[in-house]
Amino acid sequence: MKSLSLLLALSLPLQARDIHVGKDADAPTIHHAIKMAVAGDTIYLEPKVYRDYAGFYGKKGEPGKPITLDGHGATLEGSDPIDPSKWREVSPGLFANDDLMPGLSEAVIGRWFFLFDGRMQHMGRTSKGKQAPLKKPEELQAGEWTFVKDPSREKPPSKAIYGTFYLKVAAGAKLADAKIFAPMRSAGVQMSGDNAHLVIKNLTATHPYNDGFNIHGDCRDVVFENIRAIECGDDGISAHETAEYRVDGFVSIGNSTGICDTVAAKTSYNRVFIADCIGFDLFFLDDGRYNLRNAVIFSKAQNPFTVTGREDKHCELEMDNVLFRRLAEPRIALIAPTAVVRAKRLTMENITFDARGSLQAEGAAELSEIVKALGDAMVQDLMRRGYSLPQ
Repeated sequence: MKSLSLLLALSLPLQARDIHVGKDADAPTIHHAIKMAVAGDTIYLEPKVYRDYAGFYGKKGEPGKPITLDGHGATLEGSDPIDPSKWREVSPGLFANDDLMPGLSEAVIGRWFFLFDGRMQHMGRTSKGKQAPLKKPEELQAGEWTFVKDPSREKPPSKAIYGTFYLKVAAGAKLADAKIFAPMRSAGVQMSGDNAHLVIKNLTATHPYNDGFNIHGDCRDVVFENIRAIECGDDGISAHETAEYRVDGFVSIGNSTGICDTVAAKTSYNRVFIADCIGFDLFFLDDGRYNLRNAVIFSKAQNPFTVTGREDKHCELEMDNVLFRRLAEPRIALIAPTAVVRAKRLTMENITFDARGSLQAEGAAELSEIVKALGDAMVQDLMRRGYSLPQ
């Protein structure tokens, strides 16, 4: 009888669980919750700020039974306030730290910023755009920073670099009162390895030194819904390798790049708003197959739009119902010789095409249809952020 009961118990499907981060004893952090989640489970965050990230490393649900991370409006904050006790004052208002961040690289320094009283300070540098030379410490003005490498601390063959960060505040000001934050996490949501059958929704990533949503490796049946990437050091969202995912509802504001997908990724974006990017608004590369529809881009980036198959790779982008409004000096949208862009209902304002590859376009964007597709919740959120959508 006991054997029969045990057999029945083993044959019954496991009940899907609701995992509440910070409330359930076995899920004190996002990391713990993701690690314990299995097919059908839903991880719940609260609508608050988490100084944390969500990492998916070889995580798989099952067809029809995804693992879901529901942020419920939560923000994954990539920066932390600096600890004044770990900075030394080398001259009036000039502070130095020799060990702020372990594992630095040239790429990280190229993306780096500090937040001074809530304002990002890139020092005229961005990962996929212009890179102003780093200033000498004695040249800094209040509200600026720099980094000085120390080659004597490097340990070949490691490519890690070492050095000193410098911050400048007004002479006589206390560092503890300056409200300075440093980006200490690389991403808001990060994937690598083989991931499948996942849903990530209702979540904002802000202030990592790399991407808001950084997707590496191979993934299948991965869905993002109603996500935001705000003021990230590199891309709002970026697919690499053979990642395949679908995004329904994406806001990308103030990042180095709005969307950057590469290698052999296959991605689909619906209901998209991009604004105030620095390096690129849209950047699609290599052997990928990409789709963008129902999108508004308010372009101020140095390079607004590039589709390229590097090293003779064949890149394809399809667009439908997209408004691209240039709000800065006129720029050129590049379609490289090995790239193909097929567009229906596309409107490009203050931008001209350099179509060295293939451009197949017909019709203008239906602006009212885009706004309708974005949905009331996204439109209202954008209005609160100061963006007026065209009607």
